[in-house]
Amino acid sequence: MFASDIRRQRVWRMRGFRHWRWHLDEMYVKLNGEMVYLWRAVDHEGEILESYVTRIRDKDAALRFMKKALKRHGKPEAITTDGLRSYRAAMNALGNADKQEVGRWANNRVENSHLPFRRRERAMVRFRQMKTLQKFASVHANVHNHFDLQRHLVDRQTYKERRSAALAEWQALAS
Repeated sequence: MFASDIRRQRVWRMRGFRHWRWHLDEMYVKLNGEMVYLWRAVDHEGEILESYVTRIRDKDAALRFMKKALKRHGKPEAITTDGLRSYRAAMNALGNADKQEVGRWANNRVENSHLPFRRRERAMVRFRQMKTLQKFASVHANVHNHFDLQRHLVDRQTYKERRSAALAEWQALAS
């Protein structure tokens, strides 16, 4: 409930941004001893836009994920991916092949966004159902986006003010 409100506000603010760049990646997550794929889209500032869980990693899964992200967040200026061929096939199907960028270290933004999820996943031990994994990934992304204030970019006073504002907004949503 709260995560959807936060997401809606963030997406609304970002829609007018002209140079929106996405980074797409998939990661393995263990579900009852079986590996499943968590597809993630991250914007140029490191905010997680979309999370989607599938059992397979092919063109159809990539296409479903991209359609879902495009429908919810609009069209980006450029999409950076890793070398997975499913992305190229899905981009061709969508007609966005010219927007795709592939580079050796170009996708580090999304690779680093997996780390907070991995820390939390380790603390939870494991997931048992796809539905709970999908729900957790979506909620975790929104809460992390809300409280991740990029401490290294601002001075202490500004950071404390932003942190207090984020906490006040969270408490307003929770009450």
